[in-house]
Amino acid sequence: MEIKSVGVIGAGTMGIGLAQSLAQTGHQVTLLDISDRILKRAELEIRKNLRLQSFFSESTRQSDTKLSTSDVLNQVHFSTDYQQLERVEFVVENATEKWDIKQSIYHKIDSICPPEAIFAANTSAISITRFGSVTQRPERVIGMHFMNPVPIKPMVEVIRGYHTAETTIQSAQTLLHQMGKDSIVVNDAPGFVTNRVMMLTINEAIFILQEQVATVSEIDRLFKGCFGHKMGPLETADLIGLDTILYSIEVLYESFNDDKYRPCPLLKKMVDAGLHGCKSNRGFYTYVKGQKLS
Repeated sequence: MEIKSVGVIGAGTMGIGLAQSLAQTGHQVTLLDISDRILKRAELEIRKNLRLQSFFSESTRQSDTKLSTSDVLNQVHFSTDYQQLERVEFVVENATEKWDIKQSIYHKIDSICPPEAIFAANTSAISITRFGSVTQRPERVIGMHFMNPVPIKPMVEVIRGYHTAETTIQSAQTLLHQMGKDSIVVNDAPGFVTNRVMMLTINEAIFILQEQVATVSEIDRLFKGCFGHKMGPLETADLIGLDTILYSIEVLYESFNDDKYRPCPLLKKMVDAGLHGCKSNRGFYTYVKGQKLS
């Protein structure tokens, strides 16, 4: 069954990309966050992304974007009111990786959304089964781990919680198919597949930097030159956000009680200093308007 209306909670980098991608594929989107200021920034960011996408399509003689900027934005309703979700068919939650914040959101939407609505957690490491446990619909809770930037990433990691029904998985795959994305379904475990490996890699790269084995650029160039990666681990950390990296590695450390997931002290120090990567214009590199300077 075709899914037409989707709620997106959280207008950060992931929520913005999701709202844009959904709107571009014909979905009615309700994008929620806690303030009008954040939502206004989200609208401006979507406008900028669409202009850049349009320029890229023209310069390469591609015509992927079928809708104009105004057409796409007309598909998105920006709101701070959770009651706007009372008729949506599907919700994708993208709040910051802190359990207390996420838990309160699921309590709220569980009482507002239709009983048949599906909840998808777009989380880096938190158990999908745990999300389901705080709702009255655990069989309708699933993990959908989108990659950044959402509009251009073709693959999504879908996570089956303990109670997740097969019909819920099918609905999630239907939505992703409508968005033009492929998916792989994995079982619930802290960090799933992608972040269990990626966060460990990034954290170890930061230890290497802290120990002065190599510089930032040398670490990234080795991964790109030796393994053919498009981005090195420290560039990837800046893109994801160092605060998100820290929250995720802390979840893995707590979940497995294994020292191999111990967060690097340098990572903690940088997060405390507000060096969160692209979104704060400083991380392992310096950025201006999202463009890397050094």
